[in-house]
Amino acid sequence: MHGKTCIVTGATSGIGAATARALAARGATVGIVCRDLARGEATLAEIRKASPGADLRLFRADLSSQAQIRSVAAEILAAYPRIHVLVNNAGVVNLQRSTTVDGIESVFAVNHLAYFLLTRLLLDRLIESAPARIVNVASHAHRFVRGMRFDDLGWEKDYAAMNVYGHSKLANVLFTQELARRLQGTGVTVNAVHPGAVATGLGQNNGWWAQLLTKALGVFFSSPEQGAATSIWAATAPELEGVSGRYFARSREAKTSKAASDAEAAVRLWRISEEMTGPAATAA
Repeated sequence: MHGKTCIVTGATSGIGAATARALAARGATVGIVCRDLARGEATLAEIRKASPGADLRLFRADLSSQAQIRSVAAEILAAYPRIHVLVNNAGVVNLQRSTTVDGIESVFAVNHLAYFLLTRLLLDRLIESAPARIVNVASHAHRFVRGMRFDDLGWEKDYAAMNVYGHSKLANVLFTQELARRLQGTGVTVNAVHPGAVATGLGQNNGWWAQLLTKALGVFFSSPEQGAATSIWAATAPELEGVSGRYFARSREAKTSKAASDAEAAVRLWRISEEMTGPAATAA
């Protein structure tokens, strides 16, 4: 990965941090997008300790805010004349429904629309830098739902945490497939990955009992490094050159649900996502 520039979102803990650490160890220039600067600086220090001389840079953005996504995209474009890998990794799980500053249900906003908007804002640079790769961290949780709830994307009715999370992960897979179709012939590939059940900070924003439950179940989970393995493989493996629109788990292709293979739903989701995020211009 020497000479390659990689952007990783949600890289201050768990899978994202392990992904950024591994890419830096392989010689890549790594841009880390984080929400908390203190945690970001701690992550940079940890990576530099493991890989002295690593070329790292921190970018701050709350990915629940479309204005901040646009701002950080402009910063990334100003910092890097080439971008070869984008790993969309940041994600949330909320036990109770909440909305963002943009008035959008938070899980859908962070887990899908942030992927969608940031990718589109960086897409021209990725195409200019081809061959390039986009990796969307999805989940087998996309199987929790039967399809996109186009009549209620914000889950104003029947909010259930894992269904809402699974719905956002279904959106990740559909977005990946439609983006792959649109990117044919550009030299940029996009694939979705399932990291497995991983002991990370996901869901830790839901109070003390959620943190306690996560710790209790942690013995059954994979480590962040194991969870990141498929993301790293999708971002770097020579055998995946030119491979696009696939879904991987444990570094091999995996089956998606029937709903995740719905091409019409993928196109409809793309159009709605465009309406919800606006033009792909970096000006806020």
